[in-house]
Amino acid sequence: MPFGTRHLIISSDFCGMKKGSILNSIFRQRCPRCQEGKMFEEQNPYKLMSIFKMHDSCSECGQIYQLEPSFFYGAMYVNYALTVAWTVATFVAMYVIDLGWETMDYVIGMIGVLLLTAPLTFRLGRMIWINIFVKYDSSAKVSKQS
Repeated sequence: MPFGTRHLIISSDFCGMKKGSILNSIFRQRCPRCQEGKMFEEQNPYKLMSIFKMHDSCSECGQIYQLEPSFFYGAMYVNYALTVAWTVATFVAMYVIDLGWETMDYVIGMIGVLLLTAPLTFRLGRMIWINIFVKYDSSAKVSKQS
């Protein structure tokens, strides 16, 4: 899968991510169990009308994504950590570049980066969270068909 405007998430060939690795599931937004089925109805996180729409279960192995009621509330903590990381990274980058910015310039820069990365951190938070609890199973797709 080539990297282009339609593929905002990293392809499986990037950085040697192989099927079965957690990073493959997270960055390709695939089922953590079989790493084939798509978790989100729309792969592009910047189509804001469908950012929250997820499949109920994997089309390939049948893994249910909502493991328990309110399962993805825990993903908010992961999202929070990602947001803090983006904020700190933005501040450090602006500080290192040092163009004589005022405090308000730092605040505007950090808010801008957070607004641009919010759809990504939302999706990454959910993907990281479910990958903590659901492990890859190479026979998952086969076991659904049997």
